[in-house]
Amino acid sequence: MQNTVHFILQGKGGIGKTLVSTILAQWIASKDLAEGQQPLRCYDTDQENATFSRYKAMDVKHVPVMTDSRTIDPKRFDALMIDILEEEGNCVIDNGANTFSPLMGYLIENDCFALLQESGRKVYIHTIVGGGDTLHDTAMGFVSTAKATNVPLVLWENEHFGLLQSAAGKQFIESQTYADNASRVVGRVVLSARNADTFGADIKKMNTARLTAAEVKESDKFNVMEKQRIKVVFRDLFEQLDKVQW
Repeated sequence: MQNTVHFILQGKGGIGKTLVSTILAQWIASKDLAEGQQPLRCYDTDQENATFSRYKAMDVKHVPVMTDSRTIDPKRFDALMIDILEEEGNCVIDNGANTFSPLMGYLIENDCFALLQESGRKVYIHTIVGGGDTLHDTAMGFVSTAKATNVPLVLWENEHFGLLQSAAGKQFIESQTYADNASRVVGRVVLSARNADTFGADIKKMNTARLTAAEVKESDKFNVMEKQRIKVVFRDLFEQLDKVQW
């Protein structure tokens, strides 16, 4: 994987954008290390909850686009684009719900996806669809993102809020909503619902400490079974990412 740019875009807050960013960044970093690539560059554009930038091991750069009057200045996204274009390598951009519309508008208005592609970058949008009560809103977000752009999409199915199915039991990926845009999807990653008392608690502990899976492996704050469960989760996710048509 070389010179890829990954935008995590979904307008609904609290749906797991930062979680996806951290998983994706760890997977790419492991590939870069194995292949001797330039170090991965990570960015956080969230102005209210810059959680991604608190993962010290990932050396995430926060992009300040909010003015003193607490409005978003779209021109400040210029710094992000210039930074991406100045160096070779892979990039992951985590975007908060508060900057979703401004960033999407900026990217489209300035034809940034084409600019990145013309500069030799492969661009991907990672969009998250959640289950349960979040399904309708996030599914509509998936559709609007697909319609507004022309770059490959990676669909992340977050089962944390429930299964991705309608009240009648129809799976999201079997819906017409998905079928109409399926040709744009180059891969799917399922964030499976696991036992909340074991796997859920361990992942929460890991994320609260802002640690990577590699750091957990070396940490004395996690016991052998906690480390094993986190290893199982990341092995599953990395195997799914390996199957995406990059």
